[in-house]
Amino acid sequence: MNLKTYIGVFFIFILAIVIYSFASSPSIAIGAEGNGNENKSLIERGKYLVTIGGCHDCHTPKKFGPEGMSFDMERHFSGHPAEDKLPEVPDGVLGMDGWGFLGNHHLTGFAGPWGITYAANLTPDEETGIGSWTEEMFIKAMRTGQHMGEGRPIMPPMPWFNLAEAKEEDLKAMFAYFMSLPPIHNPVPEPVLRGK
Repeated sequence: MNLKTYIGVFFIFILAIVIYSFASSPSIAIGAEGNGNENKSLIERGKYLVTIGGCHDCHTPKKFGPEGMSFDMERHFSGHPAEDKLPEVPDGVLGMDGWGFLGNHHLTGFAGPWGITYAANLTPDEETGIGSWTEEMFIKAMRTGQHMGEGRPIMPPMPWFNLAEAKEEDLKAMFAYFMSLPPIHNPVPEPVLRGK
């Protein structure tokens, strides 16, 4: 083969890779209605977003073994384990000359100047998770920092103010992914605000 033939074959090879990449990457489907492929793409997009967004870090309990800590994927996104009680916070530990906040070993329970907060159950369990939420409630909660879009404030360390800047289609994808998970019944405690 001569140089032109090599260049032509190389160009066709690169073009095939680019076409395959676009054809196999998830597309974002706008709206809850649509065919199964659009919904599957929306869920895949949501899974990608919550993975790179680090949502597992706080909302998934951990397992501990010889190699250290890992996500407990049998309980993924079920929030702070209801049976895991937090110890008393010693006086004087939190403050400007101490710790800014403390976290439990699962990284699902936190104590700070605001009080004590627990990572929410994001599975579609209707009693203890977000199974009773609508897509509109989820988006409003992320935009306003209000639980269920109009309830109590969403407390630290949840970075809702970052998600407030997300595109609506990305928030829809995240909600679609959470609603596709198996529901896990886990009654996460309510936050305990400082001074209450």
